[in-house]
Amino acid sequence: MITKKNIPFWELFRWSKTPFLWGVMYSSIIAILYYNIEATYKIDISLPWQPIAVLGTTVGFYLGFKNNASYDRTWEARKIWGGILSSSRNFALAIHMFLDVQKLTPSAKQEFIYRHLAWLTVLRYQMRLPKQWEITSDIKNDKYFPKLEEHSNSSMQTLLGELISRMELETYNNTSNLATQIINRQGQYIAELHNSSLISDTQALKLYELLAELNTLQGASERIKNFPFPRQYASVTYWLTLVFSLLIPCGFLNIFTTQNGFDFLCAILISSTLIWTYFLMEKIGHFSENPFQGSITDVPITSISKQIEIELRQIIGDVVNVQPEYEEKGFIM
Repeated sequence: MITKKNIPFWELFRWSKTPFLWGVMYSSIIAILYYNIEATYKIDISLPWQPIAVLGTTVGFYLGFKNNASYDRTWEARKIWGGILSSSRNFALAIHMFLDVQKLTPSAKQEFIYRHLAWLTVLRYQMRLPKQWEITSDIKNDKYFPKLEEHSNSSMQTLLGELISRMELETYNNTSNLATQIINRQGQYIAELHNSSLISDTQALKLYELLAELNTLQGASERIKNFPFPRQYASVTYWLTLVFSLLIPCGFLNIFTTQNGFDFLCAILISSTLIWTYFLMEKIGHFSENPFQGSITDVPITSISKQIEIELRQIIGDVVNVQPEYEEKGFIM
């Protein structure tokens, strides 16, 4: 997530400069062909601007629809992870109040909290797994993207080894959804405590309700991750923008009809700027489609997870040093 108050223009331009450079090249070719053909053969290859403007309006509305839908996906993802934060606090407070340390081992609360942190870690890694429809190459290679790759299974196993026992971790082998199995183990542990009369019926029911809420939020997060923005909308927007961009220089030829150098440059620069503007809007919507792909436009699930971990450890009196959110050069992940 971008945390700067304003994105500097040149930083934004460098991120999206490719359409502008292609626009300069293409507009220059069209302008040179127009002036040479008109001067030599008296043939006008320009197109009337009115129908092109109508097409531009249509593309603009379509881009607006796509960006609104993409923003809705990002905002829904942020609300889901805000719910995970609140539900995690409620779960930790319930564990802290319901479990009587005089009846249980001192590590009972810690086991519950650590297993919850393991669930949170697994869910975060699952959300970072790359999908076919997500952007991956730019995230890894573009210097304006933090090099955050949370899809390494070995890294996840290392973190889980610090939170749950090796024996328990082995029971999760060959499971299709590790996060779900950890939630299930929490439920089994609650049942064991209830059957041993260590927690009351009311307390067990409340803990089950909190687990069900966490499970619902996990499913909502997985829904956004595993269901792509409809490709017919995403693809049509790109191709309409491309067609409109190809027509823009031809429409400006009618406006800048003189043979002087200033008009020549105006036709190229204004055409290139319009091409860049439309492709910039398309790119913003494209990057907002998938809020868990690890880009600067993502929901900061790593930061949220770290915040949850710090607060939950403090609730149970765990003084283990946990680093706060990942932040670098105005980006927080």
